[in-house]
Order: sequence, then C-alpha cells, then structure tokens
Amino acid sequence: MKKTVSVVIMAAVFVLGERPAAAHCDTMDGPVVKAAQQALASGKIGPVLAWVQPKDEAEIKAAFEQTRAVRTLNPQAQKLADRYFFETLVRVHRAGEGAPYTGLKPAGGTPDPAIAAADQAIATGSGEALVKLLNDQMHAGLHERFMHVKALKAPADDVKAGREWVAAYVSYVHYVEGVYQLAKGSAGEHGEEGAVHSGHEHAE
Repeated sequence: MKKTVSVVIMAAVFVLGERPAAAHCDTMDGPVVKAAQQALASGKIGPVLAWVQPKDEAEIKAAFEQTRAVRTLNPQAQKLADRYFFETLVRVHRAGEGAPYTGLKPAGGTPDPAIAAADQAIATGSGEALVKLLNDQMHAGLHERFMHVKALKAPADDVKAGREWVAAYVSYVHYVEGVYQLAKGSAGEHGEEGAVHSGHEHAE
C-alpha cells in the first residue's frame, strides 16, 4: 500500500481519541460473520479459525460441527444453528482481542469512517483515500490541542488559570504520546507494524 508510513500512526486518532472506536467485527455484515457464512456454505473451517487464537480452536471446531449437524434438520433449525455459530465465533474472537462481547449487531449500520476507508482501501487496492483521511484527522486533533495550550498561560499566581493550562497540556501531551506509541507498535491494537513519519512535522 502506497504511503504506508503514514497509515499506522494516523490510526491513533481513532484508537486513542476521546470516543471509543466503533465495533466492526460484531456485526452481521462484518468480516467475522462473513467468514462464518462462507465456512458453513463450503464446509471448510480454515478461514474461520484465522479469526481466533490457537487456544480457542477446539471450541470453534466443536461449535462448527454442532452447527453443521443441526442446520440440516429444517430451515428453522438452520437459522438458529447459524446464529449460534455466529455469536460463538464473534464472542471468542473479541475475547481474543481483549474486547467485550455485547451481542451480535444487525447489518446495515453506519460504519466508522476510518473502518469504512480501511475496508475500501483493501477492496480497491489503493490506500490514497485512507491516508488522506487519517492524515487530516490527526493533524486537526494535534493542531487543536497545540493551539489550546499556546493560548493559555502556564501556571503562575493564578491557580485557576494554571489548572486550565495544565489540563490542556496533559491532553496535548497524551495525544502526542499516544500517536507516538502506536507508531512504535506498542499500543497493542491488532499487532500493527510501527511507522516512522506522520506526514506533518509541525503542529501549526
């Protein structure tokens, strides 16, 4: 993917921002359920096992065989068995990521812009739009925090004003630190490779 040095570090905006990242793998039209649907249709479980940890393979294999046995009984049984397998796979996958399972979400929701762009980049084979989205978002977040600190006064005799500066400074530094740590590959998000440049050398 072109300009890959920018992609991972910019992803920190979505991973480490104030709002939680939107779930992607727990929806009916997400990649995990799609893999499960393909496995049930083909009878081949390999692609499904790629979504879980090695220690969880036995549980998924058992669920897969149980589902395949039950779903042949009648259409209603197939629907219930498939749902059981989808939920089991998504739950185990998310547990392997250290994420909570809050149920299987319906298809057709509005995806997070970053997730949509990431999937589109894979589908088209081009990362240009993804790089631009992440670069723009990170630069905006960094610039906003930098300018906020710059506009305030460092702690002096005015304790209230000083606390406002400290709060702004902490937000700014944590943001920068989060981006940097993710670039080094130490933020633990899906094992991304580190990057070396953000594409912006200055906050202003």
